[in-house]
Amino acid sequence: MPELPDIQTYIDALEVRIVGAELEGVRLSSPFLLRTVDPPLVSVHGKAVSEVRRLGKRIVVALENGLFLVLHLMIAGRLKWLKVGIAIPKKQGLAAFDFEAGTLLLTEAGSKKRASLHVVQGERALAEHDRGGLEVMSSSLHEFSERLGMQNHTLKRALCDPTLFSGIGNAYSDEILHAARLSPFKLTSSVDEKEIERLWNATRETLESWIKRLREETGDGFPTKVTAFRPEMAVHGKYGEPCPVCESPVQRIVYASNAANYCAKCQTEGRLLRDRALSRLLKSDWPKSLEGLEERRKG
Repeated sequence: MPELPDIQTYIDALEVRIVGAELEGVRLSSPFLLRTVDPPLVSVHGKAVSEVRRLGKRIVVALENGLFLVLHLMIAGRLKWLKVGIAIPKKQGLAAFDFEAGTLLLTEAGSKKRASLHVVQGERALAEHDRGGLEVMSSSLHEFSERLGMQNHTLKRALCDPTLFSGIGNAYSDEILHAARLSPFKLTSSVDEKEIERLWNATRETLESWIKRLREETGDGFPTKVTAFRPEMAVHGKYGEPCPVCESPVQRIVYASNAANYCAKCQTEGRLLRDRALSRLLKSDWPKSLEGLEERRKG
């Protein structure tokens, strides 16, 4: 799922292309994309765009007369800026937003179409799409600490909870926790003040550095490589590869439909966290340290 740095890069590219421009029309190829009926979609036709903003992991296009388009890309939704009036692809195409200078195309890979589009009227209706997560990059340490302590979750789950923190998901939570040198499964109730400050700084610095990196990569173009797996990442998607800090192999725990990637030496004092599937398979033979894992591999 595109997260805060990816969404911000989309917004940067859209601002210079559509703010001030008239939305000539919206073409849908999937009736399931549009989740609202009032106001009708036709009400946005011919309206000028006044602003493009982020709401958590959603992209909001503000139009005249207090109308808003709220677009949630979910896991596989992607945006493309193409020539005016381009046809919507049959397999992956969901919608086309037509402007005089070009067409914004929404696509979604895979058979499960989860992306959504809402048309809402007024700021109050728009606020209903706000999950309430804290914007960490503009937060104080005190605000961050309060949010972290609201519920007793693992740090990984807390960072990914949109009601606690805004715009962070599976990929960047891995990178943040690695930068903070904290275990993804350490409970929020057990972190001390120094660890909270370290996590606050790591969250802000990680998101800021990735926004800068993606902006430089995109330049004046439109984002075309929106992915959760990037070669410059430290641990996310790097299972078995050397940690860029200590060169120990990156570890992974798979749970539900997600995975937590971490460096045991940097984040868990060399302890291997128990993966449920592997634990059931190996039982008492599950290694407890990097050294034990290495011995098993050699044996």
